[in-house]
Order: sequence, then C-alpha cells, then structure tokens
Amino acid sequence: MYSRHERIGSPELGRDVHLWRFGHWGEPVLVFPSAAGFAHEWQRQGMVDALKPLIDAGRIKLYCPESNVAESWTRKQGHPSERHARHQAYESFVVETLVPYIRHDLNPTAQAGRPPARIAVTGCSLGALYAVNFALKHPETFHWALAMSGRYEVRGFLDGYDDHRVYFDNPLAYVPNLHGAALERTRQTSVTLVCGRGKWEEGCIEETVALASAMRARGIPHECDLWGHDVAHDWAWWRRQAMHHLGRRFA
Repeated sequence: MYSRHERIGSPELGRDVHLWRFGHWGEPVLVFPSAAGFAHEWQRQGMVDALKPLIDAGRIKLYCPESNVAESWTRKQGHPSERHARHQAYESFVVETLVPYIRHDLNPTAQAGRPPARIAVTGCSLGALYAVNFALKHPETFHWALAMSGRYEVRGFLDGYDDHRVYFDNPLAYVPNLHGAALERTRQTSVTLVCGRGKWEEGCIEETVALASAMRARGIPHECDLWGHDVAHDWAWWRRQAMHHLGRRFA
C-alpha cells in the first residue's frame, strides 16, 4: 500500500501540520483523529489495514491530518472562548489550506472552470464531531460524513460555556434551528451516524439518536445505524464499522 507522511505549513495555526496519505488514487476521504489528535492514529490503530482492500483497489484515498484538539476541546487551561478560538483556527486550516492541497493532489493539472472535487469526511469518537460539523457547515466541499460513536453537544467540552461562535460548532444546538437558505444548503450533504450500544458508549448513543432525530425533522439526508449491545466504544468495532460503511459507499 502506498503511504506518505508530509508536513503542511498552516498560516492559520502558525505551524506545520502532520499529514499521512494512503493510496495512489480513489475517492478522497478526509479522516479526523479522536481525542489523541495524532495524524498516524488510524494507521497505528489498524484502521488503514482494515480498509486496505478498498485502498488497494483504488476505491478510496485516505488523508489523515493531525488536529489541534489538545488546544481546544480537551484542554482544561485557559478561558473556554480562547480554547474554542483555536478550534476555529483549525477549521480555517482545513477549509483554506488542506482542502486545496487535497484537490491539487487528486488532480494537479485541473483545468480552470471544472467543478472541484468534493470530499468525504470521517472520524471516531471526538473525530466524529469534526466530521459532522465539516459536512454540515461546508456541504459544497464535503458531500458525506461517516461519524462513529460521536458526541454532538459540545458545551461539555467547554465547561458549559456558550456564545454565538460555540453555537455554530454545536450540532445539537444549530441543526434543530436550520431553516430557509441555510437548511437548503445543508441538504447538499449527507451524514451516516453509527454507534454501538455496548461498553463506553454512554452519552454517544443518546447524542447520536438525538442528532438523527433533529436531522430527520429538518429533512437533512442521513442514516442512523445503531449496532448491538455487544458493540463497544473501541477500535475493534470502529474497524468493522468503517469497512462496512465505506465499502457500501465506494465499493
């Protein structure tokens, strides 16, 4: 399997960002890490090996950046508004620097006037929150999100803090209120919400069901796939879920 590690300069974050790529060609899939935030996480946890049949067949090409989660959602020092501002800087990096990088990597000789490639996004645990938010907030860029065992009420990560900026990164707050042009825009994407009902899925299962209900009420394309009571919040199960859903989508 072709793999490559790079460091991409980010004016938005003021540093280089680690990125792993897997596969020569295929549908682009942007992978957000969990609370660890490491670019090599999916490789280390066996997710890349699990998806090897799809990668080797040229069905998908994975892009695995690091995140700055330790500066934002999981950080305990500093005011919550400052921590959230670091997440907004990361969002700017993804949209303004990483997405153009991916599109150029996919087609370095793209002709002017051709529509740019849309990208799928995925993540497990905290990475699922990233995947959902990027798809819903930037549907022209991200056509599908696969979110596994996510949490979608973000104020708990910010010690209960809330303001108008946090609101727009909190799916369980903004999705129920989408209407008009903003809602029609969001309907350009689709989201697959996956969660087990076993060990360590407390909170994830309730918020997965709540977000699916909110999306259903607003007519946003989605699927809610709840696995059994033996299915835990764990990499062994995420490997199966990722292969199942990415296989269905891109096989």
